[in-house]
Amino acid sequence: MDPKKSSTLYYVIKVLSIPVREMEKILMAFSRETIEAAWKRSGGKCECRRKTHNHPYVRCNKTLSFANRGKDGAWGAWEAHHITAVSSGGSDALSNCEILCMECHKNTGSYGR
Repeated sequence: MDPKKSSTLYYVIKVLSIPVREMEKILMAFSRETIEAAWKRSGGKCECRRKTHNHPYVRCNKTLSFANRGKDGAWGAWEAHHITAVSSGGSDALSNCEILCMECHKNTGSYGR
């Protein structure tokens, strides 16, 4: 049996007809304060340094727009990303939050899960 489908939360989501993607955003959300602190730390630039994204030693550094968080396709779109997923023991703390442009965010192994 799929453990996700055996949870009470799964049935609550089904009964309320909340899309799973939306519920994940609710359950795996950084506080506004954490996002603002991460944004300030980032200087409005993508913080990605992943080898698999072709910038292992320097940041992606793409310029972002604070107003375009989560707005895929918009100029400067970005997302606050868990460095270590909550499901893998990560927290919603600032130290586990990085600001990523949408391109880098989509290329993370956990995007969309």
